[in-house]
Amino acid sequence: MSNTKINDLTTGSINSHIFRLAFPTMVGSLLQTVYDIVDMIWIGFINPSAIAAATLFSSFFWFVTVLNEIVGTSSISMLSQSYGADEKERTAKIAAQTITFKFVLAIGGALLLGFSLKGLFKFFTDDPEVIKYGMEYGMIRVLFLPIFFSSYSINTIFRTGGDAKTPMILLIISAIINMIADPLMMFDVIPGTNIKGLGWGIKGAAIATVLSIAIAFIIGFILLLRGKAAIKIKVRDFFYLDRGISQKLITIGLPAGLNQLLRNLSNFIFLRLVAIYGTSAIAVAGIASRIYSFGMIPSWGLMMGSGIIIGHNLGAEKRDRARQSVKLSTIDCFIFVGLLAIPILLFPSQILSLFMGGGAPPSAGLSLMTIIVPAMLVGALMSGMGSAFTGAGKNQPLLISSLLGQWAIMVPFALIVTLVLKAPIIWLWLAILLGDVCELLITTILYKKSNWLSHRV
Repeated sequence: MSNTKINDLTTGSINSHIFRLAFPTMVGSLLQTVYDIVDMIWIGFINPSAIAAATLFSSFFWFVTVLNEIVGTSSISMLSQSYGADEKERTAKIAAQTITFKFVLAIGGALLLGFSLKGLFKFFTDDPEVIKYGMEYGMIRVLFLPIFFSSYSINTIFRTGGDAKTPMILLIISAIINMIADPLMMFDVIPGTNIKGLGWGIKGAAIATVLSIAIAFIIGFILLLRGKAAIKIKVRDFFYLDRGISQKLITIGLPAGLNQLLRNLSNFIFLRLVAIYGTSAIAVAGIASRIYSFGMIPSWGLMMGSGIIIGHNLGAEKRDRARQSVKLSTIDCFIFVGLLAIPILLFPSQILSLFMGGGAPPSAGLSLMTIIVPAMLVGALMSGMGSAFTGAGKNQPLLISSLLGQWAIMVPFALIVTLVLKAPIIWLWLAILLGDVCELLITTILYKKSNWLSHRV
């Protein structure tokens, strides 16, 4: 590790550094989201029950990834601040321990989800076709959970050292493999062509996904071992768990993990309410989540890039640059997400029909599309400000704002309009936006009052 690399993020144009780190992340995330979307489009050629099954599994899956969120959030602040302070040995040890710790946690998460998966599907639906598709798709994804968790840390280690291009390339490789393998594994004959496939149905979609993630992980891990990252990892640090580092990986990221847990639980309840309106409504909710994820790619990339820069500058005691990074990141997030929101606003029907096998989208889908655009813009502002807490390793404010937005506003409103008023589904969609607006207001207040600039891990 050289001082040139460290100083690179603590001097010079802040916005240039943000985009240098964020742009490759955005490109990689774009392709990752594209293959999620392509996944859903191909699954849509099976039938709406298959889409509903994939949607429900995603809801269950993200519950378990709370463990990944806890350790991943901690590792970003720990790695970036140690790297910014030029603590070479500590940085390398944290990197190796993060991968090992995540792998161990993921094994426990896989066992938990695997044993409870069928019961979870039955809680949401009594449609045997949805349950059948869900189990076929879900059990394959569950088996590869340790690889999924660890692949995130591979990318974080490269980014923390100022290298966002390698993670981008790994994500591109993963996306290309998945997009090619998806139709080949799913169909006897690929729709719209004469190309023969393996005909594995929805199981083929799951296999294509885990195969693509596993290949990218193996390549990234080999690069780390060969010293291709700025952080030089020692192999021996993978074969034990350091108590002090493990405790910090849990405690620093615990608020972020609780945040995601509560958010996932609120989404779980929300999806259960959606299920009241039928299988078609569940399918629409799954499609909308993919569209939302696509639109939010710039803000997530910018949040990741600025969070690392903030961590470096806090480690180097350059607080003014850290504060300016948050301001620029928030502006950038709003502009770029706004640009992606325009086609969603102008062509909602055409976009939805892509996921419905070319058929006309249901009215529930069109009403949800009117909520997505403002929700994206609100989310962009939250991402910009959220980078301050991520870089500082101070995640309690994000937990508080999420708790109030999701549980004081969104969930109660959704329960009332669905179970008490029995209102049309547009009112249920509106609960999402109301919760996000509340969360943004609380985040803004806590950002101004918090002492995040003085926080070190």
